[in-house]
Amino acid sequence: MDLRRDPRRDPRHQGRPTAEPPQIPGLLREHGLFALGDKGYDGLDHDLVPTPFKGREKPEWQKEYNRLHARLRGPGERMFAQLKKWSILDQIRCDPTWTTHIAKALQVLNDYERPSS
Repeated sequence: MDLRRDPRRDPRHQGRPTAEPPQIPGLLREHGLFALGDKGYDGLDHDLVPTPFKGREKPEWQKEYNRLHARLRGPGERMFAQLKKWSILDQIRCDPTWTTHIAKALQVLNDYERPSS
């Protein structure tokens, strides 16, 4: 499940009623976690889902924050892109725990292939 996608904007669901989006901030708070969100998550609890600053004429500290934010999100974004490219999650028919292990293994391989600078 792609937690980043808002089902209300998914074209496959247009014209049909949809459920509310997952209550991500509540689940994060419950488990003591946080997630790095893209600009689409602006407006959620910023302590649980930090997002980049929007706009053009930002002060230097906001630009630096956005660079750091993108650098931290990059490895996860590349991993999800690889999973989508290979259609791995579409083909898996096993326990979700194994799916998590497969995604983590791909993340490790992806990090090994692209060492950070």
